[in-house]
Amino acid sequence: MGTEGAAGAPAARRPWPGRSRRAAGAGAGSDAVVIGAGVNGLVAANLLADAGWDVVVCEAQAEPGGACRSSRLTAPGIGSDAGIGSGAGPSPGTDLSFTTDLFSAFHPFAAASPVLRGLALGEHGLRWRHAPTVLAHPLPDGRCAQLSTDLEETCASLADFAPADADAWQEQVALWRQVRAPLLDALLATPFPPVRAGARLLRALGAADALRFARFGVLPVRRFAAEEFAGDGAGLLLAGCALHTDLAPEAAGSALIGWLLAMLGQDVGFPVPEGGAGNLTAALVRRLRARGGELRTGTPVAAVTVRAGRADGVRLADGSALPARHAVIADVDAVSLYRRLVAPEHLPPRLLADLDRFHWDSATFKVNWALAGPIPWSDPRVARAGTVHLGGTMDDLTVLASELARDLVPAQPFVVLGQMTTADPSRSPAGTESAWAYFHLPQRPRGHAGTAGARLRATAAVTGRPDGHGRPDEHDVAVLLERLERRIEAYAPGFTALVLGRDVQSPARLESMDRVLHGGALGGGTAALHQQLVFRPVPGLGRPETPVPGLYLASMSAHPGGGVHGGPGAMAARVALGAAGPTGAARRRALAATHRMLYSTPARSSMPAGPAEPG
Repeated sequence: MGTEGAAGAPAARRPWPGRSRRAAGAGAGSDAVVIGAGVNGLVAANLLADAGWDVVVCEAQAEPGGACRSSRLTAPGIGSDAGIGSGAGPSPGTDLSFTTDLFSAFHPFAAASPVLRGLALGEHGLRWRHAPTVLAHPLPDGRCAQLSTDLEETCASLADFAPADADAWQEQVALWRQVRAPLLDALLATPFPPVRAGARLLRALGAADALRFARFGVLPVRRFAAEEFAGDGAGLLLAGCALHTDLAPEAAGSALIGWLLAMLGQDVGFPVPEGGAGNLTAALVRRLRARGGELRTGTPVAAVTVRAGRADGVRLADGSALPARHAVIADVDAVSLYRRLVAPEHLPPRLLADLDRFHWDSATFKVNWALAGPIPWSDPRVARAGTVHLGGTMDDLTVLASELARDLVPAQPFVVLGQMTTADPSRSPAGTESAWAYFHLPQRPRGHAGTAGARLRATAAVTGRPDGHGRPDEHDVAVLLERLERRIEAYAPGFTALVLGRDVQSPARLESMDRVLHGGALGGGTAALHQQLVFRPVPGLGRPETPVPGLYLASMSAHPGGGVHGGPGAMAARVALGAAGPTGAARRRALAATHRMLYSTPARSSMPAGPAEPG
């Protein structure tokens, strides 16, 4: 059954006064210009509109949403030769339409985020839908770890691996319930440092347990699983969730990332917006327009304009200017903002040197399928899960992570698969399935693992790199597609016979559809500890403010990073409002002094920059 994303009654909001103020002649331009209509940009725009600001959102693509969009995959003219019409599926010759999510699909962060819940998007048409179970991780030996919002069902699954793990999992759920509210507030809703939310978290845990929770926060998931569980099942659920990012089982911090996603799944599930991920975006757009905000699609921004040392608007690709009285909010990746949109004379050289070390997360290869029927899993338990992890044992996950670290395409990739009709029956006709799957590969792969050093065919002419390393070309795409479908066939014999149509999203195509997804990177930069908190996107304050007053970074490249939760957008909006408030002048002076301290000295020659990559 579906549930609405907002819990409880939203806080009272005063009527939006911006339209009458603008009509009264408050001056040219708007209070704020938002670059990019992804979830973070739309969240920022909504919060600024709630505060009475005139807001204009500029989106380069023809539709809003960024990495939260849906599309239709049509299988025209199919009939009996495709195997349809003999059972519960559609009649022969029927044209079928399947809804597929182009990027993000399952949204545990969105359902739990204090930012998005506070926007009461259920009032604007958002409805959540759930699969019977949240997650399944089948193994070749017939065992299967399952995650369900029914705690007893999850525990029973883990007890199949080790009886003691049912109680061990319940202990983790009890810890989650203890820290849930202050932790989510600290991570997603409060600009860094989260002093009040941090104090609430400390009170919830107590000093002794807070110290142990801090240790847990930097543990690798392999070590955490070995400490807390006797069997393999729980560790596979946690490590698989961590691998939604680019964190290997041995990576510091992977335990917390995996635990957070798994606990969200246990708590709110991995819900999907009814009718497609684009309906989450549509609810944000409807809410913004109801408050007088303006959205302009097909309107690429060419530059952030700076006058007297302060961002004062943007220049559009057609040459026209769009002034902003108070703020420019950038829902774009950090490299694009600082290398393309802001002229270098307005930025400290030290920041640009730090940006040379910016670490992107892994590239992604994704395929969407229109299927003639449900996926024929060998284990029927897998058929009930919205999300499926195909990755084998913990050791198998370590091997593939090692291959990625060596810039090799994994021989046996870790596959994340979504059964969308299982989660939301509106996604495709009765008896069929809309599905997708993806796996990670290096940003600059130099070959395929397990093939005696076979190299990708991409050339320097394609990639601009003299070493011949590069993103996959058409030949490689065919190889990757075959590898992905063979991986699924191993767990679901007969899968490929059900394929009516497929839509392949290579890394290059993902980037072309949303420039923030550099090389198919889904997280706006690595999730590793060296690029989190005060190190995101570069060493600094871990906050949305940039060295250019009035310009705020609001994308996944900013703290708290990737995921559909609205955190970076909310934080950017809140600090922009604070800067325009009664204490704004003092804040700006303190911030300028801090930025001078951080960026005024030249870069040390003993800390060479990493290989630069295009933004």
